[in-house]
Amino acid sequence: MTPRTSPTASTAPTASDMIVSTKGRYALRVMVHFAQRGGEDYIPLKEIAEKEDISQKYLESIMTTLSKAGFVDAVHGKGGGYRLNRKPEAYTVGSILKLTEGGLSAVSCTTQGAAACSRSECCQAKPMWDKLDKMIDEFFEGITIADLIKDSKE
Repeated sequence: MTPRTSPTASTAPTASDMIVSTKGRYALRVMVHFAQRGGEDYIPLKEIAEKEDISQKYLESIMTTLSKAGFVDAVHGKGGGYRLNRKPEAYTVGSILKLTEGGLSAVSCTTQGAAACSRSECCQAKPMWDKLDKMIDEFFEGITIADLIKDSKE
């Protein structure tokens, strides 16, 4: 009988494993906030931070990511802020999480660009992990920011 071993750092989830980070969750909250506000108005970073209870410094990094990827428009200076540049139906939860998380793989060996696992050719579980990745992707790509708003009202 093999003795049980306690989990080690090597079995703990890593950044590439499918755990949505604070950055991803906050980015979704911010995008929903913009969509709920609707309209053409730019919302100042400070206002978003206060309404969403997110550190302004941390929110700056999230907004930079969203802005550089073309998810939001930004205007700097007095009267500036951020706003969506598309309708809420055009943003999927998957696209936002992939941007902020770098991917949605369930395990590190299926992450795009990951170093090849020495067992990938003979791994009996790899097809299962690939299938799970596809299911996760299809699930999150099937939900829009508009859906989140609609679901929260029901």
